[in-house]
Amino acid sequence: MTHDDQACPGQSPRRRTLLRGAALAGAAGLGVAACSPATGRDAGPATPTAPVELGAAGDVPVGGARIYRESKVVVAQPEQGEYRAFSAVCTHGGCVLSAVTGLEADCGCHGSRFDATTGEVLRAPATARLPEVPVRVEGGKLIAGPDA
Repeated sequence: MTHDDQACPGQSPRRRTLLRGAALAGAAGLGVAACSPATGRDAGPATPTAPVELGAAGDVPVGGARIYRESKVVVAQPEQGEYRAFSAVCTHGGCVLSAVTGLEADCGCHGSRFDATTGEVLRAPATARLPEVPVRVEGGKLIAGPDA
């Protein structure tokens, strides 16, 4: 199955994907998942609904970013001591972002890419920016979410 044939849960798979999946499943009755649990959709809210401790502020490299998959937050540190946080839920298909390279975050489901310092879309199919999440450093730990 090619990357373009993949669809995250909750989206209509393409006919070609269904036919390939049926052929692969055969008599064994196996299902085919287009998105792995690590990058697939999650039914919860796209941003934290209460303050959440992410971990040590030093875990986010200067000039880089880190995805906190469980909290669905991506945090960037463009300059020493300056932190920016955004939802890590792709605005295209609802998949949790899968990887960061420098200050760019990628969605493994359909290939969207976002600027981790602004939330802006760098590569489609997503067209809407990532929602910003308040973030602060408290006692050397990153705290994200409302009232952060």
